[in-house]
Amino acid sequence: MGVTDPAGPVMDRDEVDRALARLGAEHEAIETSLLALQDHAGRRLLEGAELTGTTRERWAAADASITLLWAYFDAYTDALRSAREIRARRRWSSREDLVELTELLRGESVTVAGSATATANAPTLLSAAGRLSERFSLAALVDRMNELYATSLDMVVTADAVWSALPARIDLLAAELQRTRKLAHSVGVRPGEHPAGDDLERITRTLTRLREDVVSDPLTFWVPTQGSSAPGGGRPDTTVYDREAQALEEVRREIDAVLTVRQDAEARLIKLRDVLSRADRTLAEARTARGEVLAKIAATEVPVVSGPPTVLQEQLATAAEYRRQAQWHRLSPLLESLEQKAEDELLRARESLTAVTAPLAVRAELRGRLDAYKAKVARHGLAEDPFLIERYDAARRMLWSAPCDLRVAEQAVLRYQQATAEALGAPRVPRVPQQGGPEDRRGE
Repeated sequence: MGVTDPAGPVMDRDEVDRALARLGAEHEAIETSLLALQDHAGRRLLEGAELTGTTRERWAAADASITLLWAYFDAYTDALRSAREIRARRRWSSREDLVELTELLRGESVTVAGSATATANAPTLLSAAGRLSERFSLAALVDRMNELYATSLDMVVTADAVWSALPARIDLLAAELQRTRKLAHSVGVRPGEHPAGDDLERITRTLTRLREDVVSDPLTFWVPTQGSSAPGGGRPDTTVYDREAQALEEVRREIDAVLTVRQDAEARLIKLRDVLSRADRTLAEARTARGEVLAKIAATEVPVVSGPPTVLQEQLATAAEYRRQAQWHRLSPLLESLEQKAEDELLRARESLTAVTAPLAVRAELRGRLDAYKAKVARHGLAEDPFLIERYDAARRMLWSAPCDLRVAEQAVLRYQQATAEALGAPRVPRVPQQGGPEDRRGE
């Protein structure tokens, strides 16, 4: 194994050559990585940005780490150059050269001087507080550089990822917001006058503040991936952006609804007037029918028919005024409310007419039934039967008299049905249980 020293067994010439080749490859890889970090767009942005909060604190530490990285790399370069010079003294290195190379390549032979600024910004980078230099072996120095490079790159990549993703999206959303604001203003949707106008103002303030925060403190908008050790493992936090984008979409739908109102307002107002006019005519018909029922039907309770509600006509006039003044944001909800109320009013008028004319419908049904049985009697050749003629005439007088007592008329129709059934040899028609009166028989 050879003579030993504090660095361990003395390396032979082949071990030295292999170590120098490995260290040379590491030196080249480290230099490439450091230059890439130095030229990284995220690092340049961090250097020129006015940072705040978490990003400011972490960038101060990362900047100190990058400064130390170059100091470590310079020391590593010097040590590697010294080792190559010793190895190049002679083709066959002497034992003294090998001892010196062993100490240089394996021992803690590298001294790194750190700046006071770097030490103050990154106090954990040095092994003891207040120390401005450290001694490393080349292997330990590579490990330290890898550690500092990983943390610095993670910070730079994270900030760059947020800056690459969010500000551009915020700007696009802000441009869409401006277009929506102009469209909203054209249809009268303004702050203080319409909820959508207030929403636009709030979204504008939120997006402005969000962009400022993203630019000055991007690291607060980063969600790291759990368990990931790769630099920049995670994604930008778009929670606030997504919420405001959804709010803007809802406002746009509201504006579209107002625009639709502007385009269809006249047609909808005409339809409203027609529906309310039909409701008024139906109520008028119901009032006329009520008078007819009271005159023609006896002992019947007829519901009272109310007049048309004046409030709907007043609201319709207000809607027309909104249209003339181009107050579309006010016309939109009023039209929707009026359309529903108008349909309800038409339905109420029709129900009133049906309720009022119910006795007339009962009388018409009884008349139809009486004539149907008379025709049946005639088909069977019993049209001249005196008893059937008597029963028919009695029922007819009751149904065609005014006022008509429906209860008595119905009993008369039932008696005619029973007489017809007996004459035709059919089973008797049972009496309605709730209707009284003596049961007529043919021989009585």
